[in-house]
Amino acid sequence: MKILISNDDGYQAPGIVALYEALRDVADVEVVAPEQNNSAKSNALTLHSPLYVHHASNGFRYVNGTPADCVHIALSGLLDYRPDLIVSGINNGANMGDDTIYSGTVGAAMEGYLFGIPAIAFSQVERDWVHLESAARKARELVLQMSRQKLVGTKPWLLNVNIPNRPFDEIGHIKLCRLGRRHAAEAVIKQVSPRGETMYWIGAAGAAMDDAEGTDFHATSQGFVSMTPLKVDLTDHHHLGYWAQTASRLAEQDQGAAAPDQPN
Repeated sequence: MKILISNDDGYQAPGIVALYEALRDVADVEVVAPEQNNSAKSNALTLHSPLYVHHASNGFRYVNGTPADCVHIALSGLLDYRPDLIVSGINNGANMGDDTIYSGTVGAAMEGYLFGIPAIAFSQVERDWVHLESAARKARELVLQMSRQKLVGTKPWLLNVNIPNRPFDEIGHIKLCRLGRRHAAEAVIKQVSPRGETMYWIGAAGAAMDDAEGTDFHATSQGFVSMTPLKVDLTDHHHLGYWAQTASRLAEQDQGAAAPDQPN
């Protein structure tokens, strides 16, 4: 099994080191990760400046770009083989509910998925890497289970996994969940620079709004590992019928406006 690991916290982050150590003896593992912290970069690609790949002393490779850049470069020219699995993380903090839209951790995994490779994004629910080794063991356990079920190296799938910060024996089993929802983010923080200019810092994420049973928020609050299958199709399939009627009316209006004036 060949695994490509990336993240959004940077190649020196404890989370990616722990994930590499947990997987290195069960697969041929390669690390290509951002040089700096790239949290909340989502699926961004760098198109207007060059990207460079460097080797770290521990054998990791790092890129002066986004998480998606790292996976894209690795799969489109850097590696001379096709990995069987993309693993991203372990992120320093949860990626649940609306977080998944902004998450660079999920963005790295999604880039692998877009290349047709199965991918998993791993995150710890709380920050500061508490019980990180336990989370890495859980990640290893899930990867091995996926391999035993012949799901690695097959058609692409994308999983978002959040692991509670608990000792290994106190972490519950995996629960399949839907994404919850958060309230709107808190207000921006204003500060004045030394030059008298107003600076703005993005506020903290909002509290959970939909954390009902069945959501990732609810599962992790009960000590379980949440696992949510994701897709890229953002089409609002449920309301296609409604918008079909609207589109039809708009087309009729456009045709009427384009019709030539009739003679008197």
